[in-house]
Amino acid sequence: MTTTGKLFSAAILAIAVLGGGEAFANTLDDIKAKGTIRIAYREDAPPFSYRKNNAGEPMGFMVELCRSVASKIGQQLGIADLKVTYVPVTSADRFDAITGNKADLLCEATTQTLKRRESLSFSLPTFVDGASFIIGANGPRDFKSLDGKKVGVLVNTTTETDLKRSLEMAKINAEVISLKTHSEGIAAVEKGLVSAYYADRGILTFLLVESGPRPNLLIADIYLSMEPYALALRRGDEDFRLAVDRALSQIYRSGEVAKLLATSFGAPFQPSPVLQGLYMTSALPQ
Repeated sequence: MTTTGKLFSAAILAIAVLGGGEAFANTLDDIKAKGTIRIAYREDAPPFSYRKNNAGEPMGFMVELCRSVASKIGQQLGIADLKVTYVPVTSADRFDAITGNKADLLCEATTQTLKRRESLSFSLPTFVDGASFIIGANGPRDFKSLDGKKVGVLVNTTTETDLKRSLEMAKINAEVISLKTHSEGIAAVEKGLVSAYYADRGILTFLLVESGPRPNLLIADIYLSMEPYALALRRGDEDFRLAVDRALSQIYRSGEVAKLLATSFGAPFQPSPVLQGLYMTSALPQ
């Protein structure tokens, strides 16, 4: 190959490498240039990410946690008044908001899985919960009693996948009804359209407390899975992931996370030993 040919090939290779790098936009540079960070949130996943009565600012534990993360990222970048832009998402399009660069950080009850890590990156763990059932007063009290019944679950979630797999493994012949919102699921139980509604226990507990006395509904005393939550962000942007993890570590080490939990779940909120251990072991040293 001639010298000119080698130079041309090297130039093409350099362009390809640089072009490939641009595919993963540097989120921190974008945040610094625009003075804002975009937080994706759910409107229907209390107590983690929601809007009360579909009005006002987003709230919930994951939203409050992300607000604190945003503030600390602002400090890391030397931005005193970093603005937060809220991007509403659903269980169906939440990951598209991140991969499609419509939001920088997904702040809701997102379970980190190996499959999801093929297309997304995740922060340090933010919460751990388990899935259970909400049932009527005379509803099925154990898993085997679901045989021949209809069971509701939120569409496009790991709980939906886990439910179908668990039923198949246990050889329980139940019909799975996929629903769009948790409120729709609880209403389906009340109306007798399904015998049980399957979701993360923390969400079910909060929904029952918020909706007022419902003596005809209760939560089954079983856990069928454990859900490790984390904040989702674009894959390949390690600088942004490091900034997020640095902020979370500071929140965990300082004890601020306990205040955020109390604000979101109601004071006095006592984290389980498992949850306390999660924050102690997840906080990374500087």
